[in-house]
Amino acid sequence: MRPKVAVLFKMKSGPLKELERYTDVEILLYPSVEELGEKIAEFDGIIVSPLNPIPREVIEKAERLKVISCHSAGYDHVDVKAATERGIYVTKVSGWLSEAVAEFAVGLMIALLRKIPHTDRFIRAGEWKSHRVVWSRFKEIETVYGKTVGILGMGAIGKAIARRVKALGTEVVYWSRSRKPDIEEDVGARYLPLEEVLQRADIIVLALPATPETYHIINEERLKLMEGKYLVNIGRGTLVDEKAVVRALKEGKLKGYATDVFEREPVTKHELFGMEWTTVLTPHYAGLSKEAMEDMGFQAVRNLLAVLRGEVPKDLVNREVLKVRPPEEVKML
Repeated sequence: MRPKVAVLFKMKSGPLKELERYTDVEILLYPSVEELGEKIAEFDGIIVSPLNPIPREVIEKAERLKVISCHSAGYDHVDVKAATERGIYVTKVSGWLSEAVAEFAVGLMIALLRKIPHTDRFIRAGEWKSHRVVWSRFKEIETVYGKTVGILGMGAIGKAIARRVKALGTEVVYWSRSRKPDIEEDVGARYLPLEEVLQRADIIVLALPATPETYHIINEERLKLMEGKYLVNIGRGTLVDEKAVVRALKEGKLKGYATDVFEREPVTKHELFGMEWTTVLTPHYAGLSKEAMEDMGFQAVRNLLAVLRGEVPKDLVNREVLKVRPPEEVKML
């Protein structure tokens, strides 16, 4: 009998066709937690986007489920602990997505320091009356070149950011759960304790996952170490205490904040909206590109099929699951 798999979002056609070669596929477009809970017992595997929450209450009803394949680098929308307890493999993607997010992070950085969104609004409003107006208004704008960039989180995305900012003429320092000798050799990145990164860097970039340990890793106390600096967040909204960031911007202690993610999403009203000069805000789409979306789809499909073949994908999130349910016990293909 072929495995039955649910895809919970609108996947690109190429990856979907690949999945259909080996499994029976049902498309459930963005079901509610309640709707998914009613159906989850039918599936051997699911492929989920960040917009598909998979809480414990759903996982506990997943009688046949063997794999949750995330169509994203992040997996905080899945209760990984609950999945591990039930022997369900959880996977994520990397590759092209990491490059796309890193490229976006550098774009946010340049846009923030060079005030590109602000000057776009300036010219569209018809305020460019002379070169003197431009010079007097924007002469305090800064370059990324010559700065020290501090990266928190040196996974695939952090490394891709480090390579790009090094090419822009910056010094790179970083903090991660473990040292990364490859990036230290590649770009001369220096590993430092977290607080020292915040003190030394001119621009701090957050490239960490959302975990209990990283919740509000940038808080009021750590913002005191960042006076006169810039902060860029392409990780998760919960990495930052947004109220503390707003205060730091209002008091002029933080020079600027660029973010693609928020503590609560989607966002329709926020104090940050009125801070056009010191912020750049985007709607959680750093990984969205035609190339990255297709590549993510193929990776998510390959990860799911690997588990159902009794293999261990390189991007397995919960390696503890191997002790709970060995690969041979989930093999169906």
